[in-house]
Amino acid sequence: MACYNRVILMGNLTRDPELKQAPSGTPVVDLRLAVSEQYRDKQTGETKEVTCFVDVTAWSRLAELCSQYLSKGRPILVEGRLQYDEWKNKEGETRSKLRVRADIIRFLGSAQGAREGTPSEVESRPSAGVAISGTTGAAISAPIAPPVAGFNDESDDSTDDEDLPF
Repeated sequence: MACYNRVILMGNLTRDPELKQAPSGTPVVDLRLAVSEQYRDKQTGETKEVTCFVDVTAWSRLAELCSQYLSKGRPILVEGRLQYDEWKNKEGETRSKLRVRADIIRFLGSAQGAREGTPSEVESRPSAGVAISGTTGAAISAPIAPPVAGFNDESDDSTDDEDLPF
């Protein structure tokens, strides 16, 4: 049976990124993303908003760039995969958490205090000839796209600013 595990989310950071070091020395950052959805209540006609909070983890150079350029409130687009973690707490109870392991993070909008040259998108994907060891990280090629909000069409490298509708 074939499987596919891909997630694309867009929302705002609920806190500043927390950069840590894995036991192997690889940088890892934990992000918390608020993804909101608005709908109209059929009975009252009121517009309501539901927010889903999602934990996101990024590794290696992607983690360092997130720590350097992102802050609470910043809108981002995350592309990655779901990762299920399970562990036992001090009392011996089994705990679990579903999170997104980021492969690509696109920095959207403008951040107050952002530096010139802030990358709009960074990705963590294996490059040809680069060895990857499990979940300890991946090769980085960043930035890969002009600072345009939306999805990156990797099949078309001929993006010209004059072709954009805005």
